[in-house]
Amino acid sequence: MGLFDSIRGEFIDIIEWTDSSRDTIVWRFPRHDNEIKMGAKLVVRESQTAVFVNEGRIADVFQPGTYTLQTQNMPLLSTLKGWKYGFDSPFKAEVYFVTTRRFTDMKWGTQNPVVVRDPEFGMVRLRAFGAYAAQVVDPAALLRELAGTDPQFRTEEVQEYLRRLIVGKLGGALATAGVPMLDLATRQEAIGTRLAGVLSQELKPVGIAVPTFIIENISLPPEVEEAIDTRSRMGIAGNLDQYTQLKAADALATAAGTPGSGAGEGMGLGLGMAAGQRMAAALTPQPQPQPQPASPAPSAGPPPLPVQEQWFIGVNGTQQGPYDRPALTGLVTAGTLTRTSLIWKDGMPGWLPADQVPDIGRLFAAVPPPLPPQD
Repeated sequence: MGLFDSIRGEFIDIIEWTDSSRDTIVWRFPRHDNEIKMGAKLVVRESQTAVFVNEGRIADVFQPGTYTLQTQNMPLLSTLKGWKYGFDSPFKAEVYFVTTRRFTDMKWGTQNPVVVRDPEFGMVRLRAFGAYAAQVVDPAALLRELAGTDPQFRTEEVQEYLRRLIVGKLGGALATAGVPMLDLATRQEAIGTRLAGVLSQELKPVGIAVPTFIIENISLPPEVEEAIDTRSRMGIAGNLDQYTQLKAADALATAAGTPGSGAGEGMGLGLGMAAGQRMAAALTPQPQPQPQPASPAPSAGPPPLPVQEQWFIGVNGTQQGPYDRPALTGLVTAGTLTRTSLIWKDGMPGWLPADQVPDIGRLFAAVPPPLPPQD
């Protein structure tokens, strides 16, 4: 190698970056103390931006294209350096390539539940997760605020910051959306679009935008899901009496599946007897009605049926009823009516606990006490 070849090797002729990764946001061109000669080629590919930094100050920013570096296309750097000794002199500057494509594999999720106020269920804890896309829209602001002098700034270095920002804005977005909790599944796309705008505005000072924000799922606490299932079953049952019968049937089915409880044998025996009675009734010939001679109409009709008692109960501070005596029996069996539940009927001076009303207290005698704890 001759002397001129050695001197020529100290100057950089081509400045470019071919990204071989999928998670690099900023990459600094390795200068190795070499000087960039005036007239060198700068190649900026699509989805890239090149930023020249001189002595810690951001100078010129180049969009995609191929450039021959001259003082004419580097006005800011030319002003900073002055070029007192001629415009063709080599110069030193840091060159950062910034990726401006969308990073679409960004995930987010709530490590802790977000508390929102629902008009129907009150205070509810929600968990959610999904994905979003991030894109650099202001490379200079990104270098100043986040990347700094990092020679290779990756998505993992900013992803946790973005996740915390998303979780911080999620609660407010859900609270101000005015969407009932039961309708959140149908409004996830609209809420995601709104959050994308809010996050982009929040991240504007650091040069990042969120063009796409996706909510994949919003989950509820188990007790709220159970309450929703119970309400759905009540809607299917139609009224509280039928719902009480449904709960009693569920209790029998649960007991039947418990070994040694005896409920399974008793339930099977009862079902077998009921099936036998229905079969016998179907096989027994029914007597044909015989014509009867017309009889004179009675002078007076039968007496009116006795009026059944109408009871009201208090459940969770709300009045429910009226119920007749068979319905109260079903409520006791289902556990809805307990000894401490308030009860009232016409003629009573006020509400009383159920076990202090003699007619009702006898209903609890047929309810077995809870099983003793197992050793």
